[in-house]
Amino acid sequence: MQIGIPRETLAGETRVAATPDTVKKLMAAGHQVLIERQAGYAARYRDADYEAAGATLGDAAQALGSALVLKVRRPTPAELSAMSAGTVLLGMLDPFDIDGLKTLADAGLTAFALEAAPRTTRAQSLDVLSSQANLAGYKSVLLATQYYGRIFPMMMTAAGTLKAARVVVLGAGVAGLQAIATARRLGAVVEASDVRPAAREQVESLGGKFIDVPYETDEEREIAQGTGGYARPMPAAWMARQAELVAQRCKQADIVITTALIPGRPAPVLIQPETVEAMKPGSVVVDLAVERGGNCPLSVAGEVIDHNGVTLVGLTNLPALLATDASALYARNLLDFLKLIINAEGQLALPADDDIIKACLVCQDGTLLRSA
Repeated sequence: MQIGIPRETLAGETRVAATPDTVKKLMAAGHQVLIERQAGYAARYRDADYEAAGATLGDAAQALGSALVLKVRRPTPAELSAMSAGTVLLGMLDPFDIDGLKTLADAGLTAFALEAAPRTTRAQSLDVLSSQANLAGYKSVLLATQYYGRIFPMMMTAAGTLKAARVVVLGAGVAGLQAIATARRLGAVVEASDVRPAAREQVESLGGKFIDVPYETDEEREIAQGTGGYARPMPAAWMARQAELVAQRCKQADIVITTALIPGRPAPVLIQPETVEAMKPGSVVVDLAVERGGNCPLSVAGEVIDHNGVTLVGLTNLPALLATDASALYARNLLDFLKLIINAEGQLALPADDDIIKACLVCQDGTLLRSA
């Protein structure tokens, strides 16, 4: 198949859907690869390196006109107009945005949204959410160090001792666990909270202290187990108890990093405005959920603001700030997914009984397969 890799046009999107390394593997499998000139520039991959790997350079129309198109983000209307009916599209397509998916179906595409892959052992190598969240969790701590006016580790000097920073991480999924590990490596004292009881062991294995909110009913305990590796909305009574305990910890913290997201829903509110009001001057809140409404109502998407001496970091798309590594991981995710949908003859083949393909296939030959 001819595989096209266009340059991403969304503002602030610096990632690319293929690297010279994955292009080389696609070429070895017998495919033709056409990449738009400068597609990898923002991620620091040179056109010359793609050519050396065997790719052909072209313009956006040629890349989008390929039989199979690899993208990072969902195509814009202008990009869709350059794609032909029957084109196969892979990318992060926001599978819960039905109106957005309908535009892909109306264009006659067969599209796969990789964010919809199940959280199973077999799907780990193509789990784009995990690969990108890992980097977002790491970058969130580095952003905190940038806006926090003190150091993270305890430091003993002739002029006196500097105390270690106190970090609270809310949400111990992939991003949260990486944030815990990174903050600990920098010498901070770390506490973390999550609705899932299984998260305690993971938090403690990384050197963090788990903020325990006891379950009072069997219903709370059952819901806390989550579904398919994702958290579920907890009952109001448990959320109230968690909010009270989290508020106490946040008031004592120097850094708060929030990572809580529930697929297809607005981000849960974990830090109330009155909690921010009570935080120490110089504290920092990094809200990784800001694109979905934020875990803190005061966060502003795309901005860093000062609220009564507390810095609220609402920067979006943190993986794009680490574009070289983020692209490398994402391109490998795509490569592993392609192995599921392309047969030994190099043609598209979709096994009807494959749970990963069924989960990710959002439209086929112009037919929308997901509903609100």
